[in-house]
Amino acid sequence: TGRINLMNAGFARDPQPIEAGCTCYTCQNFTRAYLRHLIMAKEMLAGTLISIHNLHTLIELMRQAREAIIAGQYAAFSAEFLANYVA
Repeated sequence: TGRINLMNAGFARDPQPIEAGCTCYTCQNFTRAYLRHLIMAKEMLAGTLISIHNLHTLIELMRQAREAIIAGQYAAFSAEFLANYVA
């Protein structure tokens, strides 16, 4: 997934989660607009919620990589991930 800069004013009223389809606590319960508000207000909760999302994303990536390794499909998994990765 690509990085999102929640400080961008365009997110001030955005009702979407950080990442569509993400099952983490943050994405299931908070909008980009609310997270932007927390960042702009310098609330510590912003960092906590964003960290929850980031850790969930990394844990999910590692789960998928393990599955690919077990299935003998890591090369294909890796190639697909890198082809779709947006920095």
